[in-house]
Order: sequence, then C-alpha cells, then structure tokens
Amino acid sequence: MRLYAQTPARRSRQIVADLIAVALIAAAVRFALVVHHAIMLLAEPGRKAQSAGDSLAGDLDDAGDAASKVPFVGSSLKKPLRSAADAATGLSDAGQSLEDLVGRVALLATVALIVLSVAFVLVLWLPPRLRWIRRSATTRRLLDAPGGADLLALRALTGPQRDLAAIPAPPGGLADAWRRGDQRVIADLSRLTLRQAGLRP
Repeated sequence: MRLYAQTPARRSRQIVADLIAVALIAAAVRFALVVHHAIMLLAEPGRKAQSAGDSLAGDLDDAGDAASKVPFVGSSLKKPLRSAADAATGLSDAGQSLEDLVGRVALLATVALIVLSVAFVLVLWLPPRLRWIRRSATTRRLLDAPGGADLLALRALTGPQRDLAAIPAPPGGLADAWRRGDQRVIADLSRLTLRQAGLRP
C-alpha cells in the first residue's frame, strides 16, 4: 500500500494537503484551549467567594470559640457567631458550585470544539486520500496481473481525451492500435494511466 504518489507534482500536492490538514487541526486545538481559558475566567468570582467564605467561616468559628469562654453569657454569644459561620460556609459552597459549573462548561465547550473541528477537517481531507490509496493499489494490481497493461490502456482510452494528445497516434488512431494489440501503443497508454494515478511504471 502506497501512501504518497511517485510523481513529484502529485506527491507535492498530497504533502501540502496533509500539512494543511495537520495545521488546521493544531489551530483548532489551540483555539479550543483559548476558549477554555476564556470561559475559566468566569470562575474567578466563584473562587473569590469560596476563599472569602472559608476565611470568614474560620474567623467566625474562632470568634465563637473565644466568646464561649466569656463567663455567664459565653453560650449566648457563641450561637449567633456559629450561625454566621454556617452562612459563610454556605457562601463558600456556592462559590465552589459556581467554579465546578464553569469548569464543566469550559471542558464541554473545549471537547466539542476540538471534536467538531477535527471531524470537519477529516471529512474534507481523509476521503480523497483514502480514494487515492485504494485507486493506486488497484492500478498497481492491474498492472501486475496478466493482461493488466491492456486494461490500463483501455482505461486511458476511456479517460480524458486531452491527455491522449501527448501520445503519438499511429494510422487508424489509438483505439484501433489498441484493438490490434500494438504493444508500443498499449505501453504508452498504460503509462498514461499510471501517470494519471501518480504512479510510475
């Protein structure tokens, strides 16, 4: 199985197409990562709320512990401080939830952008490459088979007529020479088919 053509012009086009496909995929991945970073900036308020809530809850817990040591009214002072600490913990949890939500959205957006972009590039690039690989393998098998040169010559005769102008036509024309089994004409026509497929004899 041949991945690239043997003729320089077609091989160059295939290499350029492959490089463009790789560059587009790399650009799509880079763009998706930029989008991920941009979305993650939205999580900053959640991070700040979580940090502030944790800090406030810790301070209120410490204040409640200190207030509980006040004689006679310690337990009365500790209750509101504990309630405020619980509220601060709720603020921290809300910040964490926002951060988690933004992280999930950023991940989903990144994966979707990468998958869709790569699929789009592959749909445009892969089928022609696979067709060429299959066609070149079939053409090479035909050439190696008994009577394969005749079949390749017939393919050239039924192909684009402008390509036949490069082959010197004997009296009666190329088709007549092919029917008579003219080996020179058959060789020229089969070489033309190989060249059209990007292969060498």
